[in-house]
Amino acid sequence: MAGQIPQRFIDDLLARVDVVEVVGERVQLKKAGRNHSGLCPFHQEKTPSFTVSADKQFYHCFGCGAHGNALRFLMEYDKLRFPEAVEQLASRLGLEVPREGADDPRAQARERKRQEGVNLLELSASFFRERLKMPEAAAARDYLSRRGLSPDVQQAFGIGYAPDDWEALKRHLGERGIPESVQVEYGLLVHREESGRTYDRFRDRVMFPIRDIKGRTIAFGGRVLGDAKPKYLNSPETPVFHKGRELYGLFEARQAESRLERLVIVEGYMDVVALAQFGIRNAVATLGTSTSEEHLSRLFRLVGEVVFCFDGDRAGRQAATRALETVLPLMIDGRQARFLFLPEGEDPDTLVRREGPEAFNDRITCASPLSEFLFEQAAAGRDLARVEDRERYASQVLAALGRLPEGVLKSLMLSELSRRTGVDQSSFQNLMARHAPAPEVSSEGRDDAGGEVPPPRGEGKRGPAGSLSLAARMLQLLVHEPSLIERVPEGDDWCPTEDADGVLCREVIRLLRAGRYRSAQVLLAHFHGSHEGERLAALAGRELLIPRSARGAELDGLIEHFRRHQRRRSPREEIDALLAREKAGERLSREERQRLMALLTELHG
Repeated sequence: MAGQIPQRFIDDLLARVDVVEVVGERVQLKKAGRNHSGLCPFHQEKTPSFTVSADKQFYHCFGCGAHGNALRFLMEYDKLRFPEAVEQLASRLGLEVPREGADDPRAQARERKRQEGVNLLELSASFFRERLKMPEAAAARDYLSRRGLSPDVQQAFGIGYAPDDWEALKRHLGERGIPESVQVEYGLLVHREESGRTYDRFRDRVMFPIRDIKGRTIAFGGRVLGDAKPKYLNSPETPVFHKGRELYGLFEARQAESRLERLVIVEGYMDVVALAQFGIRNAVATLGTSTSEEHLSRLFRLVGEVVFCFDGDRAGRQAATRALETVLPLMIDGRQARFLFLPEGEDPDTLVRREGPEAFNDRITCASPLSEFLFEQAAAGRDLARVEDRERYASQVLAALGRLPEGVLKSLMLSELSRRTGVDQSSFQNLMARHAPAPEVSSEGRDDAGGEVPPPRGEGKRGPAGSLSLAARMLQLLVHEPSLIERVPEGDDWCPTEDADGVLCREVIRLLRAGRYRSAQVLLAHFHGSHEGERLAALAGRELLIPRSARGAELDGLIEHFRRHQRRRSPREEIDALLAREKAGERLSREERQRLMALLTELHG
């Protein structure tokens, strides 16, 4: 069904379900005072460190740090996407999940079209699997046998065969009433404009269905059996398939291992499938593109460690350099990236067959950490005994570190660069600060990096492109460093309510207090799938130019400004703001309701 799930429904749902019941159906819990405890389902442990609070309606593991509400638990434990987790919670209460715009005929038409495409692709995948069993597919079966793929692995990955026929799939789908135009749109047929002819895109190829995170077929990859070019052919971009977003083998990896901790990115389908044949079920492949930020963001939402696997030749090193540039901005604390280079002339498929799975797993375990690869790459071809080469080496490393998010990893790498070059760390920090983008300066003359907080321009509205309102600046601080919630005073009546950022700021403060979240990732996951989530993700992706040591003072200054502004507001303005929030469907806190009653009494008394 099309449309976003209204935030009000999600809030009401979480207020009505019991997190203890949801978790207790999957984890053995024992009563422990006011809470319940058990063995954490997200990491191996012998002594219970996993607590579920009925009062606060959240879970927390003191061992691995996993925490969240009932919705987050279903997403993590059952490996569900946000909408699916909401659907599952709603079904417990016999509720139907509403969607914004669900009654829009255009939205309904788009949804019907998407479903039609998914059904078409599933029908095609079934056709290819059946054709693999027929006499005409003898060469394909022989190829799979030579590659050592067992029937179980072939079945797990849904491997099939496209006949050596120009119109085999076209006829099959046409007999089931599927128009040629739809087959063309979803990449199954090729349409020649000059002749008007259509024919099957995939012919005489071993077929690999590409599945989304729910296991639905969204595209295909075909490996040629003869001498035709290209050797591998992918579906084109379609309404349901975008190469820069999808990863081959991700669904299968999650099916094979419910508690994935690491994913290995390899080059092609056969690498993924061959590793799976040898019991290495955590490999994925990009689909004819370089690894993108969107690919990596998806992977880091599932695992804490990503290993890039490349050929050891020059092309492999160049690909690794591109991967390094892509992954650097995503390396928040707690994430790991490693780089594995295979011997020249080898790929994962050939190497795992020659060495065996244990040796290949050892290579993965011993892959170079991001820090070592970065230092090694910068030193390549340079004589570090020479001052000039050492300067270029340090400059290259500093440029890379400038792309890293603020955190422990960045500090440790600066320290290591200082040790390797003999230059004081503070000098490098000054250089980085000097070359950092200039902080945004307000018309009141003080910049965002510290000092007195200027009054808002346009009263709560966002400033010019590139600048942030004061409420957005506060949100950005809390998203980048949730532990700052300890400095936020009790109550939130001082929070601005004139714009969406101010209202969202209240919600974030309440969530940080209730869930005691200290992870930006968990905070963002709570809002996943909503407009608020998109806003917070944008603020999280925006570099925070305020030094860590000054962030607390910055937050204090913002709060003090909001309080002064609150005191300057007339009772009528405050009443209007509170009533507007109620009219918009937001629930006022007990303190806010009491404040509203007091103001109304004062105004009409």
